[in-house]
Amino acid sequence: MKITFLGATKTVTGSNILVETKDKKFIMDCGLYQGQQKEIMLNSDEFLFDPKEIDFMLLSHAHIDHSGRIPKLYVEGYRGPIYATKATCDLCEIMLPDSGYIQESEIEWLNRKRRREGKHPLPPLYTYNDAIDSLALLERVQYDETFQIDQNIRVRFRDAGHMLGSAIIEVWVREDGKEQKIVFTGDLGNNDIPLLREHSIIDEADILIMESTYGNRVHDERVDKAEEFLDIVSKTLERGGNVVIPSFAVGRTQEILYEIQKSKQSEDQKFRQEFDEIMDAPVYVDSPLATSATEVFLENLDCLDEYVQEDIREGRKPLDFHGLRFTKSVDESKELNETVNRSIIISASGMCEVGRIKHHLKHNLWRKESTILFVGYQALGTLGRKIVDGAKIVKIFGEEIGVNAEVRYIEAFSGHADKNGLLNFVETFSNRPKQVYLVHGDEDAQLELAGEIKDRFGIPVEIPNRGDVYEIDAERIRKAAELRSPNENQYIRLEVLEKMDTLREELEEMTSIVSTDLKQETNDEKVKEIVEKLKVLEQQIVEILK
Repeated sequence: MKITFLGATKTVTGSNILVETKDKKFIMDCGLYQGQQKEIMLNSDEFLFDPKEIDFMLLSHAHIDHSGRIPKLYVEGYRGPIYATKATCDLCEIMLPDSGYIQESEIEWLNRKRRREGKHPLPPLYTYNDAIDSLALLERVQYDETFQIDQNIRVRFRDAGHMLGSAIIEVWVREDGKEQKIVFTGDLGNNDIPLLREHSIIDEADILIMESTYGNRVHDERVDKAEEFLDIVSKTLERGGNVVIPSFAVGRTQEILYEIQKSKQSEDQKFRQEFDEIMDAPVYVDSPLATSATEVFLENLDCLDEYVQEDIREGRKPLDFHGLRFTKSVDESKELNETVNRSIIISASGMCEVGRIKHHLKHNLWRKESTILFVGYQALGTLGRKIVDGAKIVKIFGEEIGVNAEVRYIEAFSGHADKNGLLNFVETFSNRPKQVYLVHGDEDAQLELAGEIKDRFGIPVEIPNRGDVYEIDAERIRKAAELRSPNENQYIRLEVLEKMDTLREELEEMTSIVSTDLKQETNDEKVKEIVEKLKVLEQQIVEILK
């Protein structure tokens, strides 16, 4: 058996793994790359396998970084089944066509620019109709039910607790009379998600392929995230600002709505008196995709926490409350930025790369009274990551916007397990894996998690690069080959350009800060601090030139 890692390697997007047995070839996930330009370009790169030769696909969940290249796979000839849970299939039916629409819209904008430059237009990665056509391949499976692919391969989907329909995938492969088990976590859930059930416990594995998003971080369990959320909201509304929440349309949006609904229905009189006036503020969900996804949540009650199911059976509505408004049209969305104050605006995308959220940031980032509240992971290179990391100026639609708003991040809302959660997942195996592969994480997070796993459990850990191939049999596991894209050198050059762009932005920001400080009375300590920062920037430039 061979396992080739083709995505989400030393990064958090583009999940894609190829498994080859003696008789079959199958893939797990086929996600879109997001974030840095060198990664986004991988979306249009050729697959490092022939889609027509793939026998079947296993999809862990519907998030676009795990499912978003399925239409491209279809366009390039794949016609096999795509096995996923019912809820995942339901969500893909709205998310993939939405992604196709975005692909068409973005390439149309780029082609207008290319035509002005005298260049030929480019085709979209795939279209809305391509996405619709690819949905015919989806095959719904139930949690916890084992099904046979053939006499040598069987599969089971277990609840990952990450989002509606998310799954840990167990695959048993028999070769030469011996059976080995692969466990792929997909994205492993944070067990503090109130809408969803906790993730399943897995007893055994030979090979564990595990996500590592928060491999070097621990969510702050001392903080009541609902109280922190309401405190941020109350202070923002009191000063007349908006709370803008960049939120993933599927998953985090519904969890935020649930937290607000619980707060509005609290029976604690002191709590109610304190927050009644504040929570009368309107809550806008400005994302057509989030609106549709919220409906899918209510159509898949079996995936929800038992307490939420009980609420629904007793007539309570966990995702609905007075003051909640879903915007549908573009005009309604624009109107929010022209007329709305003292409101909560939840909008996609969660990393601020595309969608209506960019308009809300443009109209609120510069306002001292507003707050930008992040509730999910921000990948390197994204607009969201730049804001979270403290950028003073960002570019949105080509315009420089000063970041004067308060910027907050409630990490406890994350749908991903933190370092302790990941380590606990490994610890619960009664028969621990003989090899762990870490995917879906930035390299620093992976290195720290790998060290912890080795020290605590004595299990070998690999952190694959894109294209790394491993041969696995009952006796040994070894790295066998490295598949590399013919465009590899181009990606290296793009990485250099991105680093230079980052330095240019930092220098522009530093110039602005120094210019402002020179107009004021600046103490010696402040001057020394500026000098030290300039030395760091100088060293970074020297390193790039090397």
